[in-house]
Amino acid sequence: MAEGRKVVGRNRRARYDYEVLDTFEAGIVLRGSEVKSLRAGQVQLKDAFASLHNGELWLEHLHIGPYSHALVDAHEPERRRKLLLHRREIDRLAGKVNEQGLTLVPLQIYFVHGLAKVELALAKGRRTYDKRKKIADREQQREMDRARRR
Repeated sequence: MAEGRKVVGRNRRARYDYEVLDTFEAGIVLRGSEVKSLRAGQVQLKDAFASLHNGELWLEHLHIGPYSHALVDAHEPERRRKLLLHRREIDRLAGKVNEQGLTLVPLQIYFVHGLAKVELALAKGRRTYDKRKKIADREQQREMDRARRR
């Protein structure tokens, strides 16, 4: 874990459902009540994904729970949130997503020196038999490790 990095939410199923090819760190545009909710750990990344619209990267279906003490400026829990990356990175990701049929999936959301960041994965969806094969390989590796220790 990097120094000064506080993880507030993880997408545990992402590495199971997708084969991660590359990862990126992106900033995220948030409102004040969303930051407070994130710091309280009220975030769910389960169904979230990133998409491209008009040359900008957006994070969709990220659920940030409402902040209990926000009276006037309460946010909508599942609104689209803009992601901040350099233009070259966005163009490169757009090319890979459009040509190769890959997906952008958030792996975790965290704070680095007070700034909210999202770790995005350029991923390829796994089929059911791929998932079963991965589990079988993991079990086989465990058995080999056990035998080696004996």
